[in-house]
Amino acid sequence: MEENTKKYIPAYLRERYQLLGTVTFAALFSVIFLLVSIPFSNNAWFRLGNSTFFGFTALFALVALSIMIGSKVVMYKTRNRFPMTYWQYSAWCMGEIVLISGLYTVFTVTIAQPEDQNAVAIFLHSLVYAFVCLGIPYLIAGMFFTIIDQNRIIRLMNMQDVVTDEAPEVQTQKFTLFDNNGVLKLSVSSANLYYVEADDNYIKVWYSDNKGELQTYMLRCRLKTIEESFAGSRLIRCHRKFIVNMEKVKVLQKVAGAYELILDNDTIAPIPVTKTYTENVLKHFQEESL
Repeated sequence: MEENTKKYIPAYLRERYQLLGTVTFAALFSVIFLLVSIPFSNNAWFRLGNSTFFGFTALFALVALSIMIGSKVVMYKTRNRFPMTYWQYSAWCMGEIVLISGLYTVFTVTIAQPEDQNAVAIFLHSLVYAFVCLGIPYLIAGMFFTIIDQNRIIRLMNMQDVVTDEAPEVQTQKFTLFDNNGVLKLSVSSANLYYVEADDNYIKVWYSDNKGELQTYMLRCRLKTIEESFAGSRLIRCHRKFIVNMEKVKVLQKVAGAYELILDNDTIAPIPVTKTYTENVLKHFQEESL
């Protein structure tokens, strides 16, 4: 129960494209900020041009960038092993900032050897700079990718609100998908939709056409977005990879201690129900029996 109350970051923040964009933006932002702030810093040893300090500047920048890239690679590689809460994500990013601040402190004490400041003062000073150089671009990048994700509009259309010549009691729901430009890409009646499957950064929508043949449509989107957009409908999450249209479920059966759903299409293999979503699926069947 406690697990369900945790607020996890959106999965797209740990995807390759977003992490690469975040590192690139943070690196460019840091370079510009440091070049502007160097004249106002009393312990900065950064130099450009032909000098000994330039070599140390390049070395520090390379090591700091390697720390950022290595951190993001680990974050990407572990994205499917465990979800990350907002606190964990913040702590992870703060760890990068502290590590790079410590690296700067070592370089400063070793290279510049300032007499008027000790290592602690230098570390605290660098911590502020590192927080500005990385914390701000991380926040901006996160907001930017959130806006992009929100532009992938997926919504449920209730056709009872549309003028039609069908009988009033006939109420059809449409599953509609739009691209980033708001262009309608797919509209499927709930009577023809079977399930939605996650495929890395994409989803596959499985449905039957007007000939009754099984078709699939792929769109770049998160399965979590589908789950949130269709909350309260007949589309139920039963697995980390599957959302099923319960109207198409023919049998719920228990096999080897776990449940699975049999759909009313013999060409579709049984869809597993994991423990995380078992209660949600069973609750649906209990409500249907009332």
